[in-house]
Amino acid sequence: MTQPNTTTVHIMDKEYCISCPPEERSNLENAARYLDRKMREIRSSGKVIGADRVAVMAALNITHELLHRNDRLDAEASSAREHVRMLLERVDSALATDPNPGN
Repeated sequence: MTQPNTTTVHIMDKEYCISCPPEERSNLENAARYLDRKMREIRSSGKVIGADRVAVMAALNITHELLHRNDRLDAEASSAREHVRMLLERVDSALATDPNPGN
């Protein structure tokens, strides 16, 4: 029986009741499906045996994906900031050389 602020998810054929605010339920369910899929992929590869080891490998893989994505986003944000800075310099330069200021 679930309580009002709990959500039941299934991961590797096991049921987990997790405390979760209603507005986060969809995100939790998506996360559980993603984790379940990753764990099943690892288990089906046959290279890792045991639910605990499968869970650790899934956690490491997901963490690696997250950190790689964060690094890429940081690089993209830095590039965007640099591009905006260069555009602002061009605008400032164009305004500084405007022969008709105020018109």
